[in-house]
Amino acid sequence: MAISTALWSFALVVGLLTLTPGLDTALVLRTSALGRAKQAWGVVLGIQTGTLLWGALTSLGVTAVLTASQLAYEILRWAGAAYLVWMGARMIVDTWRGDRSDVAEGEADALTTGTDTVAGGWRQGTLTNLLNPKVGVFYVAVLPQFIPAGAPHFTTGLLLTGVHILLGLVWSALLIAFARALRGWLRKPRARRLLDRITGTVVAGFGLRLATAD
Repeated sequence: MAISTALWSFALVVGLLTLTPGLDTALVLRTSALGRAKQAWGVVLGIQTGTLLWGALTSLGVTAVLTASQLAYEILRWAGAAYLVWMGARMIVDTWRGDRSDVAEGEADALTTGTDTVAGGWRQGTLTNLLNPKVGVFYVAVLPQFIPAGAPHFTTGLLLTGVHILLGLVWSALLIAFARALRGWLRKPRARRLLDRITGTVVAGFGLRLATAD
């Protein structure tokens, strides 16, 4: 299999994966819809940083430990589940703290908007990606199959990972552009709280599913 054929084939697989609604989509949409443009792009860059690390570690053979060691997988799985449940629960709890009919709109905005920084979003996106062992297992199972025989393993692995990152960036840009259309409705504090409750439930749900998965 030629490298060009491998790139197109891998792009098709990860393209479908990228388009599938999931945790990354929920985080990007929620952050961008609340008007936090810097933090939204920070989340995107953090997710892609995690993808790059998974791809690099897989190309080096390091992530094979996840499939070879049950203990390593379980430690990462429970750490990821705990982080997602904590993050989702915090989103939900914070909305109830500001859910009072006598709260002024400006005060409600302060309760729901938070700090808009690239660094904060990057930390959130990176941790969310790296603490999900299923991403590592996916790369261990899929990436080597698209590396042509005789091709440099590490370099080709990074090249394939770059395709995944590029598709992720393009899709995230479309999500952020779409979310901007919701900003008029989300100027209402109640709408913002509703969005955070929905997203918090989705995030915590992913954490619980990760904790209970076999």
